Amino acid sequence: MGPVNERRFAQVDVFSSVPFAGNPVAVVVDGEGLTDAEMQRFAAWTNLSETTFLLPPTSGDADYRVRIFTTDEELPFAGHPTLGSAHAWLEAGGTPRTPGHLVQECAKGLVPLRESAGRWAFAGPELSRYEPPSSDELERATRGLGLTPEDVLDASWLVNGPEWLAVRVASADVVLGLRPAYAELSDLFVGVVGPHPADDGAPGEDDRPTFEVRAVMGTGTEDPVTGSLNAGLARWLRDTGVAPASYVAAQGTVQGRAGRVHVTEEDGRIWVAGDAVTGVAGTVRL
Repeated sequence: MGPVNERRFAQVDVFSSVPFAGNPVAVVVDGEGLTDAEMQRFAAWTNLSETTFLLPPTSGDADYRVRIFTTDEELPFAGHPTLGSAHAWLEAGGTPRTPGHLVQECAKGLVPLRESAGRWAFAGPELSRYEPPSSDELERATRGLGLTPEDVLDASWLVNGPEWLAVRVASADVVLGLRPAYAELSDLFVGVVGPHPADDGAPGEDDRPTFEVRAVMGTGTEDPVTGSLNAGLARWLRDTGVAPASYVAAQGTVQGRAGRVHVTEEDGRIWVAGDAVTGVAGTVRL
């Protein structure tokens, strides 16, 4: 292990304007000089879904570089760590080269971000796998979610870093009523989406959701609010004519969270926006 330094640290709640109602990400603001092993060990210690480390960019087109770790591996891209890292970088004094715009460098490549209506949004990366699952994969996902084949209206792989198998069902009530059998899912990461009733206020306006989303993992966990999944879902739902050009997705409801993901398709590009608020700030000895 290298020399121990006091490094700036923030824990940011993403997809919520209220602390502790979204999905937290740990951000080491001063990540330069840490080894891969040190980053991975700290990410395992935080025990959050993701921990990020901010670094100087290696690309002249980027404002900053980020490395994203789960408790056991590095990810090329993830959504809520992207928004949380941007929030922490700005809060720590980072100045965008172009006001209202950022470019994040990560293992997936360069990810544009923009500010709109007081929220930052990232451009969803292109899907590297975008195809129907095999019959075996779909059968495992259906069984693991406790659904019948008739409950599944459509399904697709949506891979933009994390490998999500998405399942569309008839309603938000079906999504909220799921009681997953995690052992049946094995190694699958399954995203489930269903619409809220059209007469629930005015879907898509403010924070009133058009869709309910859950992210269920065969590891025995459920992600509270998931940017990468929602980016992939937006591409799929738009391509299949299921979603409007702008909408709000709710996620984390069954976990007592109030996550809200604001999605917009503009000029063929999917933008995923969410509020972010710092819940913990200080230093960490790394």
